[in-house]
Amino acid sequence: MIVIFATPEDVEAAFYEAIARADLTALMSVWADDEEIVCIHPTGQRLTGADAIRESWRSIFANNPRLMVRLSRGVRWNGMLLSVHNVVETLYVGDERKPHGPMLATNVFLRGASGWRLLAHHSSSAADRESATGEENGARTPRTLH
Repeated sequence: MIVIFATPEDVEAAFYEAIARADLTALMSVWADDEEIVCIHPTGQRLTGADAIRESWRSIFANNPRLMVRLSRGVRWNGMLLSVHNVVETLYVGDERKPHGPMLATNVFLRGASGWRLLAHHSSSAADRESATGEENGARTPRTLH
């Protein structure tokens, strides 16, 4: 059965829920049916194609069966056929309650005949907490657009 995702947010929620359940089948079901799908883990290696992405997540789940990701500070650009989400990920591994991160992630979604799907996921370590949250010493850092 093919799940049709009505919105990019539905795809994103399903992606992170599949990670929390270590459900490889559910995780792979959110990806676009495209030979050029891309996943970049914080280690920096670019994985292209469903086979490479599936094997990387299989390995991650084998080593970390309990992995939860909490999202915050989402920025979204939505179009009719393409949507880009930039989020801050905080990782919780195993039974630990200590957060790991923050990580910066960009998720790109494509709308096709079978609804919205994930086209690319790129996650990397944030340079420091302030750069990920936009805060210094508990206060938001003003931003200037040029």
